[in-house]
Amino acid sequence: MTDIQMKRLVYFLGVAALALLPCTASAQLPFTKADTKAVMQRVADWQIANPPKGNEHDDVAWTNAALYMGMMDWAELAEKTDGNDTYYKWLLKIGRRNQFQMGRYMYHADFIAVGQPFIDLYKKYKDPKMIAPVMARANWVVDNLPMSSMQLDYGKSETLDRWSWCDALFMAPPVYAKLYVLTGDKKYIRFMNREYRATYDLLFDRDEKLFYRDTRYIGKSEANGRKVFWGRGNGWVLGGLCEIMQTLPPKDKNRRFYQDLFVTLATRVAELQSPDGYWHASLLDPASYPSPETSATGFIVYALAYGINEGLLDRAHFLPIVQKGWQAMLDAVEPNGKLGYVQPIGADPRKVTRDMTEVYGVGAFLLAGNQIYKMSL
Repeated sequence: MTDIQMKRLVYFLGVAALALLPCTASAQLPFTKADTKAVMQRVADWQIANPPKGNEHDDVAWTNAALYMGMMDWAELAEKTDGNDTYYKWLLKIGRRNQFQMGRYMYHADFIAVGQPFIDLYKKYKDPKMIAPVMARANWVVDNLPMSSMQLDYGKSETLDRWSWCDALFMAPPVYAKLYVLTGDKKYIRFMNREYRATYDLLFDRDEKLFYRDTRYIGKSEANGRKVFWGRGNGWVLGGLCEIMQTLPPKDKNRRFYQDLFVTLATRVAELQSPDGYWHASLLDPASYPSPETSATGFIVYALAYGINEGLLDRAHFLPIVQKGWQAMLDAVEPNGKLGYVQPIGADPRKVTRDMTEVYGVGAFLLAGNQIYKMSL
């Protein structure tokens, strides 16, 4: 028996064993607000005390942008419940030492992602300096539309000016949604709708109801013959949809497409949770990638918990899935607060180990934790 065959056997035996267990789903999560807050603080504090290094981790990189979004939710919770503004001060310090500037590439989605927490800081503190660079970047892009091919072929570098990979749907669209609601200027939402639908039309598989990471994976197969759908990639999309829906008013006519897509994608992804509670690097061939993966799991738990809290997803059906997923996330936290099993920077399924961590995984953990806190006892 080959190594891959053995991994599959172990995986499917786990599925069978789980099916024999009695259903213990309840109407409430077993996690208390106090416990949830305590672990969020432990994870946040560890990350602040252990900043990452390297070109992919400069202050305004997409990696840290995802962290800051989770930290924004945590900062709001800490201040609201304890009067603790430490985390807001940490975010302000980062913004100020970078003059609230965007990343270096004009059109690339990753380099405007940091605009999301900067806009949120502006909404709290009303300092125009916090939003001026974000608006300058967004205005340039909207007024000087990228000329790349509508094919969005990820193999061609010029298509990085467009949202030609599914991660981009987390990085950029919420910026334009926030600016639209903040200013009332419809040019932002028109641009967002145009670019988002172009990506959706190309990368969303109507049969599997999942997103390919980019065009390079269309037509490829995993070891088990199934299509290649990356766990964190689909988590990125769900996380971005949560941010969009938390921004667009309930009666805004632009919201329906994103809400319907959220429900469709969330429902499909929920079906793919592994018996261990995680969503693995490969959604349709988890047995070939059996290691836990907390960045995919974090974003998905965030989305499902948000959907339940907002009445978009059926509580009775989705709550046990969220409960198992959050428990899996907790199991990956070391006593000192380090979050493990975070897949490294990349674009596809790959091996993950417990000692691996990344700032975007922590961001996803804090985003999920905020939603868990809302529904906890």
